[in-house]
Amino acid sequence: MRIAVINETSAGDKNKDILKALEGFHHEILNVGMKAAGTDPELTYIHTGFLGALLLQTQRADLVVGGCGTGIGFLNSIMQYPNVFCGLLREPLDAWLFAQINAGNAISLALNQGYGWAGEIQLRFLFERLFSVQPGSGYPKHRAQSQSQSRTALETLSQRTHRPFLEIVQTLPEFVIRPALEFPGVLEALDPYSLEDKALAQALFIRSPGLEK
Repeated sequence: MRIAVINETSAGDKNKDILKALEGFHHEILNVGMKAAGTDPELTYIHTGFLGALLLQTQRADLVVGGCGTGIGFLNSIMQYPNVFCGLLREPLDAWLFAQINAGNAISLALNQGYGWAGEIQLRFLFERLFSVQPGSGYPKHRAQSQSQSRTALETLSQRTHRPFLEIVQTLPEFVIRPALEFPGVLEALDPYSLEDKALAQALFIRSPGLEK
């Protein structure tokens, strides 16, 4: 699994804790957000929500790990985009249930509120529970079929209630798309030159003059 870790500015100092908590699970990690709090250039949860959705859309990531001070800002930001299914995870039990019932592709963490002594240990426990079960397997088991049907219905709803991602990239305001696309490390993770969706690649080139065609 390819996991994109995308910290925003207020929680940049928790980046090292997230990376440490993900060690040993044998996943490929793309660390493409803030590495420290308040440094320049800066990504807010507005930028990291777009980046997370873009990496999922282009299949550069299978799971996005984001968050902010409360986790709510990133959750709301990334859920504005199609085919994103994000959960706000505060405790290991949240992660265990989210994986089985919701089978999401993004998680949001509260990285300041309530993040105190042994916060990094809590993150480790959370990831252990998240990866301990088969996504979408259902809980309790007799609800598995109904939950699977609801998950499929969510995909249909997402497609019908959102604009196409190409159109989103073409029309997003500059203050959102430029800082996100030109943030250090994003280009390498995204690799727009090899995208199968050539129309989306072209739109990315147009919206970020720093990318050479």
